[in-house]
Amino acid sequence: MDETASLLKKFQKELSAGTVSLVLLAVLGRSRQPLYGYQIAKRLEELGEGALAGKQSALYPVLRNLEAAGLLASEVEPSVSGPPRRYYRITRPGREVLREWVAAWNATRDSVDKVLQGEL
Repeated sequence: MDETASLLKKFQKELSAGTVSLVLLAVLGRSRQPLYGYQIAKRLEELGEGALAGKQSALYPVLRNLEAAGLLASEVEPSVSGPPRRYYRITRPGREVLREWVAAWNATRDSVDKVLQGEL
């Protein structure tokens, strides 16, 4: 891997680390029913047109952290096709935090866009 590709990979990793919680809350905020990990990963893949696709297993620590913070709640239900599944749903505090994070994201995106437009 050349230096440019290595730097791009590092940048993408750092960028995604700060946005995974936001997009997980957004996916669950749009869903009318609780979702389990694989469903969440598939929605991220579809909605993000592949840009948000990643290892499904990487979502679970973030989901657990969001739940520990009270932003998500979960229930384990039996599955007919395998082990039990943990279904996640956004909580009322999660919806409030999501609104604040979306506003912060929009402000950051707008600021970065202004700087980049000045550079191009």
